[in-house]
Amino acid sequence: MSEFRPAMRPKSIAVIVVAAGRGERASSDGMPDPKQYRTLGGSSVLGRTLAAFLKVPEVTQIVAVIHPDHAGRYAALGLADARLLPPVFGGTSRQASVLEGLKALAPSRPDLVLIQDAARPFASPAVIARVIEALAEHDAALPTLPVTDTIKRALDGQRVAATEDRNQLFAAQTPQGFRFGQIFSAHMRAASNRRPFTDDAEIAEWAGLRVAMVPGERDNIKITHADDFAHAERILSGDILTMETRIGTGFDVHSFEPGDHVWLGGVRIPYKFQLNGHSDSDVALHALTDAIYGAIGAGDIGVHFPPSDMQWKGAASSIFLQHAGAMVTRAQGRIVNLDVTIVCEGPKISPHVSAMRAVIAETLGIAPTRVAVKATTSEKLGFTGREEGIVAMASASIEVPRVD
Repeated sequence: MSEFRPAMRPKSIAVIVVAAGRGERASSDGMPDPKQYRTLGGSSVLGRTLAAFLKVPEVTQIVAVIHPDHAGRYAALGLADARLLPPVFGGTSRQASVLEGLKALAPSRPDLVLIQDAARPFASPAVIARVIEALAEHDAALPTLPVTDTIKRALDGQRVAATEDRNQLFAAQTPQGFRFGQIFSAHMRAASNRRPFTDDAEIAEWAGLRVAMVPGERDNIKITHADDFAHAERILSGDILTMETRIGTGFDVHSFEPGDHVWLGGVRIPYKFQLNGHSDSDVALHALTDAIYGAIGAGDIGVHFPPSDMQWKGAASSIFLQHAGAMVTRAQGRIVNLDVTIVCEGPKISPHVSAMRAVIAETLGIAPTRVAVKATTSEKLGFTGREEGIVAMASASIEVPRVD
């Protein structure tokens, strides 16, 4: 990213990611999830969009505007970054939702704000940089593409009334950037105006601000309809030569102590013992979490959640797994598959395998078909054979951008 002019270099750049819609147009294929929470190449659409801005060091804070019904879905993404503010609930329209995001940022009064549609997961660093740089000289900026199709105007939707001059037509994309105080004021005024606005740049135009256009990108698509997911997957597959697969492994062991249940794979299983440990001692999730950390070179559970920290006493191990998944998302990676093997004489694992796979998949936002859970005994040998504890071994296959 090129340097700003010293006099215009912003001290703070905030991002609003608008994710408050229900995504119904993209659910015509029978998929129950709103489009922003559906997986794309192993990661959620919203997670990919947020990760694109977390990769930009100039960005100082990000707020997601979500639907009130989606709080649980957002929490399940397991996103963790100091620049991520708590999500806020949107309004009944996109315009109202953006205003809620602006209000959430108002106490910190950032210099600039970028407003991004959650359904555009491919905003590149170059596009983001061009928008920010244009704000050194203009009140607002947005990426655009020249319209290449011939555009017809029809008053009744049936007969052509006119042919537009496509040399003067451009398709708008996001992120759209603004000086915070100006767009906040414009949005507040627009809230009392009955005219519908289609995007934030139009509000800026209406308010008399200078709006600049910068080059957009063909791959910066907005996922609107169900078939847009196929297009998005093709975009991802085109990046295959720039991706590499990494393998991580994890190993964990916990001893038994008196109790009446164990946690394994995120499932509570009644048993004659419980596992001894600082958290809920879910040996399967611990091994799996370490495998994911290992694949992306991010240490282990002890680094991120030290046992000396009492806030993790008795904590659900799904918290650790969510964190590992969020780190994969921030690295612009995707989980290809996970495999965990549990070694014990008891409890019996096979009745709970389906539930474990479902919990792991939901925690990470991936399909259950990408998760394998197996169990075996040690044939009465060793400490597991003596029923003194449980061992778990795991592997994780992760695709991440190649770094040469």
